[in-house]
Amino acid sequence: MALKIEAIIDLAALRHNLACVRAVAPGSRVLAVVKADAYGHGVRTVVGALQDADALAVAHIDEALELRELSTRPVVVLEGFLDASEWSRCLARHVTPVLHQPEQLRIIEQRPPPPGFGVWIKIDTGMHRLGFAPEELARVLERLRAAQPALEIVLMTHFSRAEDDTHSSTREQIARFDEASAGLGLPASMANSAAIVGWPASRREWVRPGLMLYGVQPADCSLPLRPVMTLRSRVIALRNVAAGESVGYGGRWQAPQDTVIATISAGYADGYPAQVPDGTAVLVNGMPARIAGRPSMDMIGVDLGPGSSARIGDEAVLWGPGLPVEHVADAAGFLSYQLLTGVSKRVTRISMEG
Repeated sequence: MALKIEAIIDLAALRHNLACVRAVAPGSRVLAVVKADAYGHGVRTVVGALQDADALAVAHIDEALELRELSTRPVVVLEGFLDASEWSRCLARHVTPVLHQPEQLRIIEQRPPPPGFGVWIKIDTGMHRLGFAPEELARVLERLRAAQPALEIVLMTHFSRAEDDTHSSTREQIARFDEASAGLGLPASMANSAAIVGWPASRREWVRPGLMLYGVQPADCSLPLRPVMTLRSRVIALRNVAAGESVGYGGRWQAPQDTVIATISAGYADGYPAQVPDGTAVLVNGMPARIAGRPSMDMIGVDLGPGSSARIGDEAVLWGPGLPVEHVADAAGFLSYQLLTGVSKRVTRISMEG
């Protein structure tokens, strides 16, 4: 391993997590979400390991066109298209847009797609971000079918609180969706990662796993998901620090006893959060250690304890197996999404088969 920080991408773990989704939702097709460069894992790295997914999803048309260069799999654009030019690109590259606002309908009416072309229609059941109101669905379908009677249509919605099984909002959103779509006979998609696990009633013809594919556990999840990314670096310096001495900018951390401090080649320029408090876990040679002092751009200090046998060049794992990214995110007050997608370009991604 080089001194620089690396993100090891375990493709076997990715396939394993996809299989977990299949096991918990055996009656559903899987739309694997690979937006934001596959949540920071590198879409070019992971796409080949997702061959068992039924389709792939991204947020933007530019992401879809990049993905189209890598795969012939069906691609769904979750934010749809913005204008006639982007609609033309969807048609030319056989990309499936999500429809969520009237301007998209007008564009389709002006240039109808060929028979068999696919669109997803988003219904706003309570998220109030994108989507048609439930009472608008009948008119939306009427306009689309007038433009092209042989469209392939999937209905979808998105939950605002799927992680919270004590709140009534998800149950209410499911009911609104079912009322709006009753009798239409169209395939549906509601469940994101948290809902796949926590809301069985939302597992319809399609499920949309995102973060759980990469090994991050939804709330109250007992699935044996495996972290796909291991963010690791090396010890580049060791020093003995006496009780009462401080480490790092501002002297935030002071040694409670004589100890050994390791300097790790990683910092917020790599995507490691500067906001982590003292005591946040790091694994050095597989053994627990703790952040000591404020992380800087390129380095972090780690308290190894007195009498440590660590050496220059030893491996330091910042998150991965044995240290879930969600633990680091919680310590920093972040979402796991932020840490994974925030891993910077100077971090080398290396794929492995586990």
